[in-house]
Amino acid sequence: MSRPDPAPQSSSHSAPHQHQAPPSAGGGGRPEGGGYGAPAHAAAGSTMSFEPEKGWHCSHFFYSFDRAKLATMSAAALEAGRQAFIATLDPTAPGAPIRLQTWIVPGHKADFAVMAIDPDPLVIDGLHQRLLAGPLGAALVPGYSFISLTEVSEYVPTPEQFGQRLLEEGETADSPTYRAKVQGYAAREGAMRKSRIEPELPPWPNACFYPMNKKRKVGENWFTLPFSERSRLMAEHGRSGMAFGGRVTQLITVSVGLDDWEWGVTLWARHPDFLKEIVYTMRFDEASARYAEFGPFYVGYVADAARILEHCRVG
Repeated sequence: MSRPDPAPQSSSHSAPHQHQAPPSAGGGGRPEGGGYGAPAHAAAGSTMSFEPEKGWHCSHFFYSFDRAKLATMSAAALEAGRQAFIATLDPTAPGAPIRLQTWIVPGHKADFAVMAIDPDPLVIDGLHQRLLAGPLGAALVPGYSFISLTEVSEYVPTPEQFGQRLLEEGETADSPTYRAKVQGYAAREGAMRKSRIEPELPPWPNACFYPMNKKRKVGENWFTLPFSERSRLMAEHGRSGMAFGGRVTQLITVSVGLDDWEWGVTLWARHPDFLKEIVYTMRFDEASARYAEFGPFYVGYVADAARILEHCRVG
């Protein structure tokens, strides 16, 4: 999919966290020049950290309330739990992840979802742990989680590649239209790449999340295709997505080596039927129809913590 620029959302954080893991913790990167199983010492000038060199950590958590446990809580304990729940999921609170959004999740898969993005994975997981350790923790049942990183896809073209693509689609080299399109793309390329690495979460009310893989089957192995063919297929896929600009926006995060699936797709839409329309439309693209495999779908309606508790009849 090709992601339209998301609507801006204010953040209480002005700069990424700067937490580094000590070498003894074994976190972050591999020492420069060291192979797997190499000595732990790092080359001069290299660093190790829980924070990615590029991109931010992104996690999706899905929870249900245990009604039997809630029924055993006193009114005072329940009220204390409500207040702690609201405080923990306050995106403006000190120490909150740089990006934090919560959803009401309909159906039996979950009652609510938390999406959090931050350079430091322990800031994100710390929020999850505070929920479980809080007064309502015994009544929370984690149902699903997905761990990933933000990234700029290798299929996002440079201005030169974009120009070549225009020529392949029938534009005339150095024509006024061609130059205007290439210059326009070059002007917005930097902001477009940053929006993928350090994304804002759009304040649109309808959301959907699902994990996905690219196939590795005989005759349908995405990873044996040449880059040029993969790029062509993703360009087609992107054009389908661009038709939904202003109605749907998306964030694709990478989970290769981090979770059971390879990518996570988060969609936001102005109206819920737009989610259905974009997923259905893009299923016909060859990149999806032939080479994609999809995991469970979770739909959500963006709501703050107090609204979640009210909707779920907690307290």
